[in-house]
Amino acid sequence: MKVKNILKYLVIVFTAILWASCNNTEVDDKFDSTPTERLNAQKKELKDLVLSSDKGWKLVYYTDSTQLGGFTHLFKFLPDGKVDMASDYDGDTSIHRSQYDIQLGSAVSLVFTTANRIHLLSQSDNFPTPALLGKGYLGDFQFFYYGQENGEIIFRTNRNFQEIRFVKATSQDWTDLAGNTPIIEHITGDMESPLFRLLEINDGAAVHQYEFDFNSDARFGVATSLDSDDSHNLALSYTPTGAIVKPAVVVKGQKLSNFVYDAATNNFVATGTGGVSATIKFTNSPPIITDDYKKLLDGQPQMVVGYIAANLYTASTTSDYFRYLIDKANATLPANQKIARIQIYFNSPFGTYIQYRFNGGKPSLYHTVTTSENTANKTIVLTDDYWDDGAAIIPTPGFLAELDAEFLTTAGLYVKREDFKITYTNTIYTFTSASSSFRMTTYQL
Repeated sequence: MKVKNILKYLVIVFTAILWASCNNTEVDDKFDSTPTERLNAQKKELKDLVLSSDKGWKLVYYTDSTQLGGFTHLFKFLPDGKVDMASDYDGDTSIHRSQYDIQLGSAVSLVFTTANRIHLLSQSDNFPTPALLGKGYLGDFQFFYYGQENGEIIFRTNRNFQEIRFVKATSQDWTDLAGNTPIIEHITGDMESPLFRLLEINDGAAVHQYEFDFNSDARFGVATSLDSDDSHNLALSYTPTGAIVKPAVVVKGQKLSNFVYDAATNNFVATGTGGVSATIKFTNSPPIITDDYKKLLDGQPQMVVGYIAANLYTASTTSDYFRYLIDKANATLPANQKIARIQIYFNSPFGTYIQYRFNGGKPSLYHTVTTSENTANKTIVLTDDYWDDGAAIIPTPGFLAELDAEFLTTAGLYVKREDFKITYTNTIYTFTSASSSFRMTTYQL
């Protein structure tokens, strides 16, 4: 083709394209307004939207469901830039007023501009686990607007771009929020609650047990099977009737997520069909029981263990109930004479005895005991023989009676050689009551 003809052909094609473009009636909406105009329209849309729900909005905020549970928040937005907010973050479920703003930037965002309950999840110095040191609860208080769907407002967080959704709240939601607190207390327990938790899964044919390592501050737990390699990560949020687990526990194809609190047993039970269920429960018996107690029985070599208050009072394996009993005994003593150590001498030349040592020059007290084995519990049982002060036999010291009685429980003490160290290289042993939440952390001396 000659160059002259090629040029003529290109002119004709270009003219045809230009004519078609000029006569196209389907003009894309994005050319109808500027980016600023579109953002302003979105800003008005979001402002109208947050004000549109008569009872406000509800957010169950999972900042990271791989290590944290959910925290329920309620918001009632007011036209003057104020917001009424409540949450179940802690026992304070009352309504707090603060300010919010709909801001323009690269996108439209909802920002809670003054401190309120939502900010508790974003404070870096407020962290529930060592892994979150300096990170807090990974929460946010600025949410980018991404539209609405089925009556829900869709946002993405500023911190990690996670999708969250506000759903319309009801009057019942505001009334029920305070009901979450007792449920949280039940699953958290108190100083007298059993120290161990289990997840029991009934598949309709057999019951499978999992050790449930639960952090109540994080609202998160890991359930590890006692007879297989199976495990479950459970991120919990709360309702007035129980706990919602995310992700659901799948048993025989059934998704179990609603764990209802049973006051009669203090268990949380998710019920399926065909005998399928999952239960979170407390137990005084460790999920894994060792034979470590046997090395302390009569006929074994001498072994000495010691609780040293300066190092072991704050140990994570020292139970709150043990600390309570220590504090109660110390409260009866002069300020400079507190319990410094509790040492147990097993199979010494003088027998087996508990030595209570004190600061401030107060003389030690000794409780000589005999030992036996509870084979059913796999515990060592200490039985009273006599008390002495190093010079003469004495009556049971009143200020030590309650503390000392825990060592002599007829159910016995579980003994465990731990695999961690505290301050020193000494081996750590824990002594746990089979009948209460008493647990003492000791060094092997």
